[in-house]
Amino acid sequence: MMRHLVLTTGCGVVITGSAIAAAVVLAHLVAGLITDPASRTLAHCAVSLWVLVALWTIRTLAQWAQARVGQRGATAAIAEESRRLLAGVTALSPRDLAARRDDVATLSTRGLDALRPYYTRYLPAVVQAAVLTPAAAATMAFYDLQAAVVVLIALPLVPLFMVLIGLVTAERSAAALTAMTTLQSRLLDLITGIPTLRALGRADGARRRITELADAHRRSTMATLRITFLSSLVLELIATLGVALVAVSVGLRLVYGEIELSSALTAILLAPEVFWPLRRVGAEFHAARDGRTAQEKAAALLDGTAPPAHGTRTPSGTSIAIRDLSVTARNGDAPHRLSVDVEPGSVTVLTGPNGAGKSTALHAVLGLTAPTTGRVLVGGVDVGDLDPGQWWSHIAWVPQRPALIPGTVGENLELLGPVVHLEEACRRSGFDEVLASLPDGLDTVIGRDGAGLSLGQRQRLALARAFGAHRSVLLLDEPTAHLDPERERLVLQSIREIARDGAAVLVVGHREAVRAVGDRVVTVGGEHHVAA
Repeated sequence: MMRHLVLTTGCGVVITGSAIAAAVVLAHLVAGLITDPASRTLAHCAVSLWVLVALWTIRTLAQWAQARVGQRGATAAIAEESRRLLAGVTALSPRDLAARRDDVATLSTRGLDALRPYYTRYLPAVVQAAVLTPAAAATMAFYDLQAAVVVLIALPLVPLFMVLIGLVTAERSAAALTAMTTLQSRLLDLITGIPTLRALGRADGARRRITELADAHRRSTMATLRITFLSSLVLELIATLGVALVAVSVGLRLVYGEIELSSALTAILLAPEVFWPLRRVGAEFHAARDGRTAQEKAAALLDGTAPPAHGTRTPSGTSIAIRDLSVTARNGDAPHRLSVDVEPGSVTVLTGPNGAGKSTALHAVLGLTAPTTGRVLVGGVDVGDLDPGQWWSHIAWVPQRPALIPGTVGENLELLGPVVHLEEACRRSGFDEVLASLPDGLDTVIGRDGAGLSLGQRQRLALARAFGAHRSVLLLDEPTAHLDPERERLVLQSIREIARDGAAVLVVGHREAVRAVGDRVVTVGGEHHVAA
């Protein structure tokens, strides 16, 4: 970004030089035409005209180059901000990420894109104001000191009103971003629930609600635009009055013969160049304010979300020991002092009421959630001391909502790596029946989150992926929640077979059939939990 800023500044210097030189040349040319009849020939004016054309061409090319550099710089800066945001939020624990879901959705979709006007229009305007305004004022003072004094008296009014207006705009932009975040969150929730509402015959209510949210967003946007237009009007009025004061002062002195025509015209032509950069800064400030607000929101979101320091050790075994594990939640510790051993060749089942911390225990085993108290040991090594990539390469995890990407069924089956013995993995999970019913088999395309498959089919796909990965640790969160009894029996039998093959299996489940498959069953939700 520094390179783009240097190039923008260089273009601003060229624009400034060509603008001031063109004003001086034009003033002397016009003054000569008025005061010297002998100079009113094309041959006499040719050199000045060619110089003007060259200066205007240079200024136009410099402005084009500045805009191009600004676009490239904006693209690079937004990409970097998005990368930092993505890296920051993916380092969050699932619980923290869920708490920040609305802000993440807004910033990652359209919030940071509002930074583009900041880099393409506001920063070049600031550079122009820092270079052109002092240079034009100094040149004006050289030709007409009194006009320069008038300008210096009127000029501070522009930044003064910019500050006052900016305070209002900043507050309005923050409110607009908050409103957009809330509206987008509600809209996403409504759109996600439309299939369910349609099934219940309640889709009309969702349509009305979406219309209400759209109207609320429109009102918020129009309120921001009103402030923008009114503030631009104020800045334009101040700049116009400043130029008018210079013109009146110069005109009166010109009438009384107190100033030469060339100097008077130079002062009049330079007066707009003095006010124009600051006026542009004020106008572009509003366009950039939303982006800066989004950037500040992203910085606040990432503050304190740095990923915990992970070790570099490789797990020496796959036996898992959970000792007095507690993770602080909004409603207390969940789980509360959980202790259990998960040994290779056995199935351990965690059961208990909703909210007791069963899924949180799986996250702690994965290293996604740091324990508040207690430890998770893998082969005698604390999970926090393990290299995450090395540890995860041993694990096949099926969460309550399996991760499925837009693409083919085959691509989703290989998210954990190539599936070993695909037919066996599909048979063990019951996904072979699903494949047989799909129009293109493994080449069937599904949408985001498995759109095109039923909940049970998505679950069986995730189970086939986990079974075919042949990992030494299997973590399953409600693996049969969307399956009928017959297919549940098939999956649970497969889990037992995988455990007998030497895998350490930890299952979260409520159903009696799931509890029955466990070699150890631990009820999470009491004061102390130790597997017998």
